[in-house]
Amino acid sequence: MKRRLLLSVLGTPALIIPALATPALAQSPWPNRPIRIIVPFAAGGSPDVIARRLAAHFTQSFGQPAVVENRTGAGGIIASEAVAKAAPDGHTLGISNALPHVTSPLLNPATPYDPLHDFTHLAILAGFPLALGVSAAGPIQTLEEFLAASRAKPGGASIGTPGQASLPHIGMELLRQTRGLNYVHVPFRGGAPAAVLETIAGRLDATFAGFGEMAANDRIRVIAMAAEQRLPSRPELPTFRDSGLDLVATVWFGLCAPAGLPPAIAARLSEAAIATAAEPSFTASLTPLGLLPGMRMGMPQAGAYVASELARWGEVVRQANITAG
Repeated sequence: MKRRLLLSVLGTPALIIPALATPALAQSPWPNRPIRIIVPFAAGGSPDVIARRLAAHFTQSFGQPAVVENRTGAGGIIASEAVAKAAPDGHTLGISNALPHVTSPLLNPATPYDPLHDFTHLAILAGFPLALGVSAAGPIQTLEEFLAASRAKPGGASIGTPGQASLPHIGMELLRQTRGLNYVHVPFRGGAPAAVLETIAGRLDATFAGFGEMAANDRIRVIAMAAEQRLPSRPELPTFRDSGLDLVATVWFGLCAPAGLPPAIAARLSEAAIATAAEPSFTASLTPLGLLPGMRMGMPQAGAYVASELARWGEVVRQANITAG
């Protein structure tokens, strides 16, 4: 009788199913606290602008505040490592970029993460061509004039970039090998905006960075852009191809999260990020900065794009024997 009573209580499906379902039902909905967006560059540049637009959209869409955290240093590695090692719960995101996710891992064997396997690449949101700029108050007008001046200067021209092992760093090495550029590399922890200010002040001979960091500053003269063709919005600005050098390089920005992010959360974040980038105000604000068409992509295209960039620039690094030192 006792055995029959035990089965009648514990063996009833209606009693067992709720007990088994309790852990799932007890899980907290996402998001249940503020979302952090970690930016590997200083405030004020294009990636910071993109992150703050994402934060505003996420705050409205998800019902929790999204905050931007600028964490500079080590060519973006510090910020990206923080994202890679965060809990994959959708509350810590990062702005992805060619510097911490492509060139730094290629040139720095000590990079403490794998740019593909340690991240969920949610979206690619914007891209700008690299540009070489000098002070508008100086005499340099063309790329050839700058190269000649660099050869004539003892020690070489000082050129600021967003960081060691960045795309501009690789581009300068290509210029050195193919066009005899004589230069001193000055990587900036604060990113391209800091290099631009130093160039304007005359303490640097040039800045090589994303066009968006200097496009709206009339105190910087852009003498060459690493675009496939001249921008329709700025047709007066020459490309490297105009000088016979096939240097095409894009500074792209995306959104990433730690690896292992639940697919449902990843999908919601990717869709919201793409929706942000599709807003007319987003495009209108970035087009004057050299925004390239066709750079908006969600999952899984974003991950495939990062992989293709690693393959492309890895080949350049190997062929040119470029090192981080």
